Amino acid sequence: MKALPGFALVAASLLSCNPNTAQKESAPTSKAITGTWQLIKSTIIEKGDTTSTDYTKNKKISFVKIINDTHFSFLQHDVNKGKDSAVFVAGGGRYSLTGSAYTEHLEYCSARDWENNDFTFTVAIKNDTLVQRGIEKVEASGINRINIEQYARVK
Repeated sequence: MKALPGFALVAASLLSCNPNTAQKESAPTSKAITGTWQLIKSTIIEKGDTTSTDYTKNKKISFVKIINDTHFSFLQHDVNKGKDSAVFVAGGGRYSLTGSAYTEHLEYCSARDWENNDFTFTVAIKNDTLVQRGIEKVEASGINRINIEQYARVK
């Protein structure tokens, strides 16, 4: 009988927990996602092939994503100033964030076939790490792949 009050207290504590609270805390907010993000790892899965790039070890390419309250942009370039190969990619547009669903509407892009496409990703933020995962499909370029990117917040 003495265990009954303890059990009742534990049961009351468990019942008072709101399961939606955990979901709200794990879903990024627009304030949490804003900032400058450095790509540190990328995994592309296309036609059964997986290609992973660790940008902390691959010092030839730098990729940064900048997100404000309404827009995003990205910039990629070679860090050897064209000595290995001249690479420059840029794009940007509006985005929306609902829970963990992050959708980019690419308005501008140096790869013009990618313009005016929407790309929806699932995003998660833990400390200063942003992970986004989604499908990139660009019919004009024959692109249909899963893209998983891990970013570190630039301070």
